[in-house]
Amino acid sequence: MSATLDAPAAAHTGQYLTFWLGDEAFALDIRSVREIIQHGPMTTVPLMPSFVRGVINLRGAVVPVIDLNARFGREAAQVGKKTCVVIFDSLRDGERTELGLMVDAVSEVVDLADDAIEPPPNFGTSVRRDFIRGLGKLGERFVILLEPQKAFDMDEMAQLCAVSQEAATA
Repeated sequence: MSATLDAPAAAHTGQYLTFWLGDEAFALDIRSVREIIQHGPMTTVPLMPSFVRGVINLRGAVVPVIDLNARFGREAAQVGKKTCVVIFDSLRDGERTELGLMVDAVSEVVDLADDAIEPPPNFGTSVRRDFIRGLGKLGERFVILLEPQKAFDMDEMAQLCAVSQEAATA
């Protein structure tokens, strides 16, 4: 028999940017990540929900920065020496939009085969289940793979902004 017939089909492998929020590791598909920048000055926008830290000027484009800790229902992040903003592409109405995600620290790019990714758990996570694509196995630990189209859904975040503005003016 030929060696190609005996060999199992190769599993698809994806690359993920890993980063930290507190002591939890998260990851995003590297194909949606545009760049990583150092945390710097940003302009606060009045009447925005707590998870919108402000906007930055990125080569002439206004980019909103989302505090992932606050987006996940936690206390707002404290800026530290390793705090970064991950710029990634989001889609809204079929149009590409850049968003900045404020994270405690960026770690590395890892390769994960599809068979190393478990489905989202039914309980025990600190993040809404629909925000999680799966759990990637990295040696003895897991990394939470985010589902950006759900976790950073522009329409949902716009609704939260509208609610925040209505509450502030009521």
